[in-house]
Amino acid sequence: MTLSYPQQKLAIFASGTGSNTANLIHYFQQHPFITIQLIVTNNPNAGVIQIARQHQIPVLLIEKERFQKTDGYVSEIQAYGIHWIILAGFLWKVPLRLIEAFPHRIINIHPALLPKYGGKGMYGIKVHQAIAEAGESVTGITIHFVNEHYDDGPPIFQTTCSVAPTDTPEQIAQKVHALEYAHFPKVIEDTILQHLKTKST
Repeated sequence: MTLSYPQQKLAIFASGTGSNTANLIHYFQQHPFITIQLIVTNNPNAGVIQIARQHQIPVLLIEKERFQKTDGYVSEIQAYGIHWIILAGFLWKVPLRLIEAFPHRIINIHPALLPKYGGKGMYGIKVHQAIAEAGESVTGITIHFVNEHYDDGPPIFQTTCSVAPTDTPEQIAQKVHALEYAHFPKVIEDTILQHLKTKST
């Protein structure tokens, strides 16, 4: 007998081109119980908006003062029936109000092996530059739950790739992106499934 699970609606938060978002949309397009319901961005020029339009997914454009200092857009996000928030290249710190509204249901991906190369200001190419300058031989990705501190929540998954001494930050970025595309959708799916199984027991 196949278990049937209640629908799980995701909101993806992204600030940039949306390559990880596009990958997630593709992965979950025909999923039996996981749906990407909403794209949230802080950047009116973000490429992710175009990706959302192509797939007829609503977009919520948020403003920093309100997001971080007042209500965190909690009611708007809840109005879409969202169960999980996925940060896919989202550059703002998530306010406590939102974390409390979605306890243990906000997942972030970071382009390094936390706790190294994390924290405020460590995102995108800045991370890969720091890794190249430090002469690291290994880097990778960390997928983790979000708490009130930057890149500090409980880890869910890590995997690595090698860094050659001659690798540029851009070459490191390519290797890390490959890990993100390969693992992020499956880890999200497995995490949600584990949560539903725990709830049903």
